[in-house]
Amino acid sequence: MAGTRGWLRLSSIAAALGALLVVTACGEGGSGDGGKDGGKTIRIAYQAFPSGDLIVKEKGWLEKALPGYQIKWTKFDSGASINTAFVAGSVDLAAIGSSPVARGLSEPLNIPYQVTWVLDVAGENEALVARNGSKVSSVKDLVGKKVATPFSSTSHYSLLAALDQAGVDASKVQLLDLEPQDILAAWTRGDIDATYVWLPTLEELKKTGKVLVSSRELAAAGKPTLDLGVASTSFLKAHPDVLPAWRKAQAQALDLIHDDPDAASAAVGKQLGISPAEAGAQIKQGIFLKPAEQADAKWLGTPGKVGGLADNLHSAAQFLVDQKQIDSAPDLDKLRKSIYVEGLTDAVSP
Repeated sequence: MAGTRGWLRLSSIAAALGALLVVTACGEGGSGDGGKDGGKTIRIAYQAFPSGDLIVKEKGWLEKALPGYQIKWTKFDSGASINTAFVAGSVDLAAIGSSPVARGLSEPLNIPYQVTWVLDVAGENEALVARNGSKVSSVKDLVGKKVATPFSSTSHYSLLAALDQAGVDASKVQLLDLEPQDILAAWTRGDIDATYVWLPTLEELKKTGKVLVSSRELAAAGKPTLDLGVASTSFLKAHPDVLPAWRKAQAQALDLIHDDPDAASAAVGKQLGISPAEAGAQIKQGIFLKPAEQADAKWLGTPGKVGGLADNLHSAAQFLVDQKQIDSAPDLDKLRKSIYVEGLTDAVSP
């Protein structure tokens, strides 16, 4: 069975790559030169959830800090699609969840990227919610029900963790792989009973549903998830001037979230197409570190002493093995090498 699972995953990856390469050829997936010496294009994959990353984009801080580069921001709907883009070589920097990063660093993907930042720690901004009228009032009630989540995402990981915590065999649940916008449509039609998904889609669903468990609760139970910044290893080597500027911009965004929440809410609201008040309420549901905490032993750490984030990724990968999502987890040493701490202290210093 392990061999069959691996073959099926590789087949789906190949199909996704084919589609992605067609898009790239049409000019939607970046210039293709971002990771090569002499390339002056930075291809950034972002996701539309409340974060400092959206503030950096809205404010144009990276463009101001790196005027010699052309910066292309491309929206992705999930970490799985971002991993596919990295495999295709069409992305340089990205905002992606910790679970897809753990998967990306594992076989068969073995993506050559490194973690450079903690965008946020999931709180109430990701949750399992049951649709009103579905007759689901607890996680145990999901047996035989249709539950959607974007596969290979932090929400997928958290859904499996919630089922495991409740003693529910995941094979007894009808799991559906849907992107957030498709989840909203399926929910509206009554095609699904529950979903594990993130903001802003989650906020819409809560209007006609009931939250069963949040990622904050799962984190307290030992299954934390995070949104991370990652960078192609080849890009880091070819363009050593980019990451320090990117980190400074991200640190500025975190400061804005903590020190001027109204300004942060206005910027995020513009990116999400919602009011500042709505954006502010959504930001409060996540957990955002202060810049200096990035170098803390609990998170990225410092040169020569990589932090606990590597252990978090190892635990996530091992859980995915236990859930038969991947065949084997990378060893801890490999994951420690995937945490890029060079220059971090300078970037987060006041």
